[in-house]
Amino acid sequence: QVQLVESGGGLVQAGGSLRLSCAASGRTFSNYRMGWFRQAPGKEREFVASISRSGRTTYYTDSVKGRFTISRDNAKNTMYLQMDSLKPEDTAVYYCAQDPGVGQKMTTTSVDYWGQGTQVTVSS
Repeated sequence: QVQLVESGGGLVQAGGSLRLSCAASGRTFSNYRMGWFRQAPGKEREFVASISRSGRTTYYTDSVKGRFTISRDNAKNTMYLQMDSLKPEDTAVYYCAQDPGVGQKMTTTSVDYWGQGTQVTVSS
């Protein structure tokens, strides 16, 4: 059974930093693309960042480029999201995601497993 467990969310002031982690189990971690999505109240879940199986290729939504860094450690079956220069508009529940995709954009329909989510709140 595949499990994705996020941690690291919390309350931070604008300009601050947080590091999210996603621990995966249940299938061979290095065989799957990983990503982060987020959902703010009253809004649809949106793509934030993704990382290829090897970790060599990453993609970011425009609003987080230069502020967020996605990474993975295949030896530890864990993915990370370093979030710096946080803004109030980054407030959302952040979800870890896993899919078998290669090359095409990671989307909510390509994802086959989700984590339970972790709340990130940025105060102004």
